[in-house]
Amino acid sequence: QLQVVESGGGSVQAGGSLRLSCALSGDSWSSYAMGWFRQLPGKEREFVAAISWSGSSTAYAESVKGRFNISRANTRNTVYLQMNSLRPEDTAVYYCCADRPWNSDFPGGDAKYWGQGTQVTVSS
Repeated sequence: QLQVVESGGGSVQAGGSLRLSCALSGDSWSSYAMGWFRQLPGKEREFVAAISWSGSSTAYAESVKGRFNISRANTRNTVYLQMNSLRPEDTAVYYCCADRPWNSDFPGGDAKYWGQGTQVTVSS
């Protein structure tokens, strides 16, 4: 069984930065693509960013392009989401996910493994 553990959430003022981390552990954590989604109360979970297993491919939601950066540690079992120029509308619970999609480089909303989420609050 694979475990997904997020860390690094918190509160920041608009324009500030936060870095989220997501670590995989358990059996056979290799070959997993990973991604970040976020969710506001009463709303559906939305895609933020994703990275392929090798780290050579990345994808971002339009709303975060140029402000967020996803990267993968050399060990490949940890992924980071560097969030800069944060806005109040970035406030949400951020979830990390992992999967081995057969038809994509990136996990989708139906990813097999999810973390418990970490709260990010951006005040104006």
